[in-house]
Amino acid sequence: MSDAVVATAGQRIFLEKQTPDAFKAYVRTAQTVRAAADDAGLDRILVELVNLRVSQLNGCASCLDAHTRAALAAGETPRRLGVLAAWRDTELFTPRERAALALAEATTHPAEAGAQERAYAEARAVLDDDALSAVIWVAITINAFNRVSILSKHPVRQA
Repeated sequence: MSDAVVATAGQRIFLEKQTPDAFKAYVRTAQTVRAAADDAGLDRILVELVNLRVSQLNGCASCLDAHTRAALAAGETPRRLGVLAAWRDTELFTPRERAALALAEATTHPAEAGAQERAYAEARAVLDDDALSAVIWVAITINAFNRVSILSKHPVRQA
């Protein structure tokens, strides 16, 4: 790779500033998804767990920072946040949360068909149609925001 290409690659634009109307549409989508999650009876902690797990899978530092703070503000514990990446190996998450996390992972990696089918079946056992749909939409939405943040190289700064 040439020096010019490397230099240019380091000069990222913030997509939300470059194309604000597209970003505003994403924000409106996120607001609609949040309302659907509320209407489906998903508590804020479960929504933030989904946001965090997807952001972990995608490696989005900016979204991890934002949603960790949101989860703590909603009442989530540091202990559960600390083991979220290994949620399957703990007893700290409810069956509903486990189903939502599995479904979020399957939404993030849809090419893994077997895992997707298992996650969907598990979710159907503990989530009604509205909650199942809301979890999938939360995962889709945070996946999109992860891509915006990762490709924009949004920084995580000291508070």
